[in-house]
Amino acid sequence: MGFLELLEVASMPIVQVLLISILGAFLATDYCSLLSADTRRSVNKLVFVVFTPCIMFANLAQTVTLQDIISWWFMPINVGITFLVGGILGWLVVKLLNPKPQLHGLIIATCASGNMGNLMLILVPAICDEEGSPFGNRSVCRSIGLSYASFSMALGGFYIWTYSYQLVRSSATQFKALAAAGLVSTRTYINDLLHQILEELFAPPTVGAILGFVFGATNWLRNLIIGENAPLRVIQDSVKLLGEGTIPCITLILGGNLIQGLRSSAVKTSVIVGVICVRYIILPVVGVGVVHLAGNLGYLPPDPLFRYVLMLQFTLPPAMNISTMAQLFDVAQDECAVIFLWTYLVASLALTVWSTIFLSILS
Repeated sequence: MGFLELLEVASMPIVQVLLISILGAFLATDYCSLLSADTRRSVNKLVFVVFTPCIMFANLAQTVTLQDIISWWFMPINVGITFLVGGILGWLVVKLLNPKPQLHGLIIATCASGNMGNLMLILVPAICDEEGSPFGNRSVCRSIGLSYASFSMALGGFYIWTYSYQLVRSSATQFKALAAAGLVSTRTYINDLLHQILEELFAPPTVGAILGFVFGATNWLRNLIIGENAPLRVIQDSVKLLGEGTIPCITLILGGNLIQGLRSSAVKTSVIVGVICVRYIILPVVGVGVVHLAGNLGYLPPDPLFRYVLMLQFTLPPAMNISTMAQLFDVAQDECAVIFLWTYLVASLALTVWSTIFLSILS
């Protein structure tokens, strides 16, 4: 597969995001006034409470079995490493560049959290369909690739709605506390921390992921809702239908926030460059090293597509759900939109270059 073919494949999901964002930006202009700030906030709550839990449950329950969880045991660790290393690098960016306090959690979250949702679901099957792919039979590659991508999406969502959610929430809470110049006791702080942990564990997306794992891993529960002969398959179909609204809604809201962001935000160029360097230069190099080491230690199955997916997890642009969190906690929404604009503009070229490198390594 040549560079131009890879560029086309890698660009498609990015172009989709940009086109829908442009539509969202247009709907948020004074000319249309269909995506006002209040409307975006209301739609965002729907995304958080309804759409995101549904897409996570539907994908996990349908594509991941107990056997998959056992045989793909390294993937949750790999995703955790992307978040850990990305979070450390994001913290270094914050310390070195000293942005506004309300941006601290946002910057660390964008460095730590990759878009393991729609991009993986488009990229992996597209790579399988190309002539000269090193992953064998096209139909088999597509089938197993979609399972890898769905598992990756579910894992990414789980980490995002626990780890990244806490980052953005803490940043928002600290910023608002500083703005109010309030002092709290240690006991109050501990109580608030425990309350936050419980809220994160029972946040709708986290509950959706946990239920998806339970139904996917438990055969009798899975057979109730999955398959043509499942007696309650209408439940899975309904949940899946609701989940399909997640990505369009998030992207439209992001575009709506972008209009306000371009008008009023003042994100330092150095911050944008820092996030781009972390996501598209440092993390992919770390990913190659992690996967190579894990392979040498015998932790990975022999399937080269599995290794490709593991390396790709280190190379993705920031997760769209971060914009949902920024809107949810009313912090750094404009800056989030601007950072996303630049990181997604660079993403197609970065994904193409690194996909070419990954394929050459695996070939």
